[in-house]
Amino acid sequence: MKTSRRWLSLMLSLILFLTGCGPTSHGIKAAQYKVWFVAKSTDTDFWLSAFAGANAAKAEYNVDLTIVGPETEEDYGKQNEYIAQAAEHNADAIIFSAISYTENAAAIDAAADAGVKIVVIDSDVDSRKVSARIGTDNLQAGRMTAAAVLDTQEPELYVGIVNFDLGSRNGQEREMGLREVLASDGRVRGVHTVNVSATPDAAAAGTEILLADYPEINVLVGLNEPLAVGVAQAADRLGLAGTVRVVGFDTNVQCVDLMRSGTVSALIAQNPYAMGYLGVETAWKLLEGQSFDPNRLIDTATTIITADNMFTIESQKALFSFG
Repeated sequence: MKTSRRWLSLMLSLILFLTGCGPTSHGIKAAQYKVWFVAKSTDTDFWLSAFAGANAAKAEYNVDLTIVGPETEEDYGKQNEYIAQAAEHNADAIIFSAISYTENAAAIDAAADAGVKIVVIDSDVDSRKVSARIGTDNLQAGRMTAAAVLDTQEPELYVGIVNFDLGSRNGQEREMGLREVLASDGRVRGVHTVNVSATPDAAAAGTEILLADYPEINVLVGLNEPLAVGVAQAADRLGLAGTVRVVGFDTNVQCVDLMRSGTVSALIAQNPYAMGYLGVETAWKLLEGQSFDPNRLIDTATTIITADNMFTIESQKALFSFG
């Protein structure tokens, strides 16, 4: 019996060797591709969710995944260093979210020229050498934000927008979509923007500046996760719940708690988990020879969350998408 088992084991090993097949998921080959994920930062709920999605796909597609990002969402220079490092370490693909549409472009072009496949998620870069683009339709998300802003019985609306760096494409597109819709509603009497660093403290300070300069403001909007937190915290600290409507972009525990208490009226929830997962999946498919149209966005879901729908199954998935 022991001899038979030994021969059976040897025969199976020989078959696996000759066919090149191993115990990999869904027939994916054992040879690993090296993929770098260069994010805007590494410590917000948005990016932690994106990393969770990327790691799930890492296991599914058997890739060697390296995740890096700068300490702040303004440090495009550090991102450029990571891009160069990825190429130097013979990365097969880079998943990238650009801090600067223009200032990250040359580094991405250089990596692509070195043979690295480029997959953009979340925030675009000014490069024709990107192989695929994944994320939110930010113009449409801006229009959704406007719908949340306008969902009120107030006869006159004065809107304060707290946005992030002018060089970041997604923030500017969100504001364009937001302003486009606001301009079509006669109740909107004024729209004012302040651009700040993408941190809660900077957003809170920017909120207070807006309110000091334009005390008539009765709607506040924060256009990404740290800004939404800062705007909401400032409104809460100033006792503006029920007086000023607060609309935030992205989701996090602080804003969800402030929605339950009445300070936050709506959150525009993206799907960073899907962005991370699809980023790795798409990189693997590119390396396997599949092609994508880089001019056609692979769109991930965006949802408006309010106190009325926040406890539905769909909203809970959008609010807590770590996987």
